[in-house]
Amino acid sequence: MKLWLNITVFTPLWLLLDKAYVGPASQIMFMKHITVLLAEDHRVVRAGFRKLLDAEVDLEVVGEAQNGRQAVELTRKFRPAVVVMDIAMPLLNGLEAARQIRKAFPDTKVVMLSAHSDDAYVDQAIAVGAVGFLLKQTSSYNLSEAIREVQNGNTFFSPSIAKRLGNHQPKSPNGGGLLKKKIARLTSREVEVLQLIAQGNADKHTAAELGISVKTVEKHRQNLMAKLNIHEISGLTRYAIGAGIIESSVQLTIR
Repeated sequence: MKLWLNITVFTPLWLLLDKAYVGPASQIMFMKHITVLLAEDHRVVRAGFRKLLDAEVDLEVVGEAQNGRQAVELTRKFRPAVVVMDIAMPLLNGLEAARQIRKAFPDTKVVMLSAHSDDAYVDQAIAVGAVGFLLKQTSSYNLSEAIREVQNGNTFFSPSIAKRLGNHQPKSPNGGGLLKKKIARLTSREVEVLQLIAQGNADKHTAAELGISVKTVEKHRQNLMAKLNIHEISGLTRYAIGAGIIESSVQLTIR
């Protein structure tokens, strides 16, 4: 006599670490969250991006940074898969923050946001290790797509930039360009000092922001002028703008 047993095995819910979606055909697909850190100094813009990403079932915002220094710290704390980084960030600009993040956490992808699509800005972003570049004016339309693409190992640029890059090969991190080489010679602290000086801060304020003495700020300024062959504050400001260290603001409407 044969005995047939019909056994159903149930998987405990605590083993299902990823998000489940029940489709129309009652098929269950498991989607792994892509963790995202938003680094944007404008609160309203950041909230708009957060609202957009929260509506996506496969994306999870794990933190928000208001300045570049905080972006580096929160990346260290949360280890997000993707950092969405505005170039024009206070305390530490987005390019330098991205460079530090890519150096310390090479598995984390960085997508840059900018008000400008100039080749210099795009080249600098690529040079520091960013794999995406979105124009702030149109980023609300394709931010989610950009995050998914870079997480899959691809690059993503706003359409107008991607079209131009078809005829323009951006400089690689090991490539050339006098501007990039000058920036590469600056230390992280010198970039911080340069940004604060270019933004019009007095030495005393710069010293307080960075937790260093006024004499140290003066020494950094002297080193900057010597390295860049610039001999006046206005020249440092023009250089910072051209290098993407500081950037004019732009209004963004979240649709």
